[in-house]
Amino acid sequence: MSLAERAEGLPAQPGVYLFKNERGKVLYVGKAQNLRARVRQYVVGGDGRVRMPPLLARAVDVDVVVTPSVKDALLLENELIKRHKPPFNVKLRDDKQYLALRLDPREPWPRLREVRRFQDDGADYFGPFTSSVAMHEAVSRLRRIFPLRSCREGVFKDHARRGRPCIEFEMKRCLAPCVGLVTPEAYAELARGTALFLRGRSDELTRELERRMQGASEAMRFEEAARLRDQLTAVERTVERQQIVTERRSDRDVFGVSRRGGDVDVCVLHVREGRVVGTEGYALAGVAVDDGELMGSLLGQYYDTGAGRAIPREVLTSVPADDAGALAAWLGERAERRVAVRAPSRGPARDLLAMADTNAELSLTRRLEARESVEAALTELQERLGLSRLPRRIEGYDISTLHGTLTVGSRVAFENGRPDKSGYRRYRIREADPGDDYAALREVIRRRVGRRESEPLPDLLLIDGGKGQLAVACAVLADTGIEQDVVSLAKERDLSSPSLRVRRSGGLKAERIFLPGRKDPVSLPSSSRALLVLQRVRDESHRFAIEFQRSLRSRAHLSSILEELPGIGPGKRAALLKRLGSLKGVREASEETLRSVPGVSARDAATLRRFFDAARAESAAAGSESEAGPSSDAAGGETPEAEVVEATAPAGGS
Repeated sequence: MSLAERAEGLPAQPGVYLFKNERGKVLYVGKAQNLRARVRQYVVGGDGRVRMPPLLARAVDVDVVVTPSVKDALLLENELIKRHKPPFNVKLRDDKQYLALRLDPREPWPRLREVRRFQDDGADYFGPFTSSVAMHEAVSRLRRIFPLRSCREGVFKDHARRGRPCIEFEMKRCLAPCVGLVTPEAYAELARGTALFLRGRSDELTRELERRMQGASEAMRFEEAARLRDQLTAVERTVERQQIVTERRSDRDVFGVSRRGGDVDVCVLHVREGRVVGTEGYALAGVAVDDGELMGSLLGQYYDTGAGRAIPREVLTSVPADDAGALAAWLGERAERRVAVRAPSRGPARDLLAMADTNAELSLTRRLEARESVEAALTELQERLGLSRLPRRIEGYDISTLHGTLTVGSRVAFENGRPDKSGYRRYRIREADPGDDYAALREVIRRRVGRRESEPLPDLLLIDGGKGQLAVACAVLADTGIEQDVVSLAKERDLSSPSLRVRRSGGLKAERIFLPGRKDPVSLPSSSRALLVLQRVRDESHRFAIEFQRSLRSRAHLSSILEELPGIGPGKRAALLKRLGSLKGVREASEETLRSVPGVSARDAATLRRFFDAARAESAAAGSESEAGPSSDAAGGETPEAEVVEATAPAGGS
């Protein structure tokens, strides 16, 4: 049956509908009061237009699930969106990406903890905070007003055993409950004040502080009264800095929307007691539904039970949400009180929406301008380097080695100028000889090319290095018969300069881009946006490689470290442990002593000695980020011509 025939046979009842493609994949999930009318509206243009042509071009079937009410359909829609992740639905960013604060008043001495997940465990959660800076500023401000402890349980017990508070007490950022300098009752009041402040209940908090201050004064507890007075003053000053947006002391979430085609930005203003206490922003791309359906779906996901967000008394939207009545009933059930969902057209509430819309418009404008800037940079790259296609996806590769030992490789991926962490990979070099960076790079590129069926190759491969490194990558691609754009990036050579970045005569070294089959490098102006893209990819690949190598070096167990050294197998590891007994013994043994261990050759002993000497030197440098450190060719320096000839030899089998 065609979609139109299928729509005519659907029930005229509330429920959820699922458009599917020919393989049965769910493309879109929606809810409706009348399933037949809503699906027919999509398929045959029941409202005079077809709203989602791209969806209908791919959809071949539609399934429905009948529910008792639209409210039940809303709940089911949210669950199906999370399960199927349909490409045509609006999907908010997962809350695990955001930070929040957790406070459990049931603990003996509660403290604020940073979390990334809201849980139904009886504790209070505040957030989410879209910026870690904003969250840390809020906590720092709070601890000056309500000095709750910040230490973990182990530290708390350690100071309790010593009977001496930490420096936080001297800084007046903690009342030292670990050594009994505050009563449980007084500490509980601090925790309650913290919760009220984070909820935006400033009026209730100030009234309570005034009452307690007055009571302490009447009871002649003047030190306590003075402390409460200082808290009250700090709260009032902080509240004064918050923008008052309405005379009505109400709690609202205000949703503003800005849209240009399929690009949508949403700004959420959190208004508590008439003051804006926080904001959130969401960037959505490829939105095909109209504004009413967009808003309805967005609200359903935003207040989903798993998100753990507090529900205000009013939810204001700049456009009327589809099935607003069902949303209000559902939110009211969750909040156990009446919740209004409305789109006011005039009055102070409309002014709030105008503020949210303005912020959404600014965010969308910045996002689109950034996209256009990236588009221009990628276009410049394609034109200046003669690439076969626009390099929307770029992978960067780097090799890092510690004086010929513990060689590792890295791969980073950038999509439209932004890091794509799902494409990051780390490589432990197993086949290449110690100190042979060319062989290590050859191994990494060969392993990458070998996975091209499951992980398609990008538009551009960027190698951190000079002509030699580029020749190695080209040889591997030629051996496998793959046509692939590949370039390398290196700083100019200045052998008289001790710095990898700065010329001896002053000024930064120029970046040079090497292309296959071209003798002279391409130089782009330092202000070039295309060069900036390549530098970001190169620097990230270098950082990722160094980070991996350092993590391997910091392993606590000798056997784990020795596993990373070429030529040191299980038998030699066992012999070293048996003869020298400990990591300290191996680390401090001379090369002659290492050679005396059965099965350890002179070459193995030299490798071990170089490794531990280099590790000790880096530890002495206190973890300096200087690129003159452990990475051979770390800054992508050009390789001498004598080494280029050797590197251009065939790479061998895949």
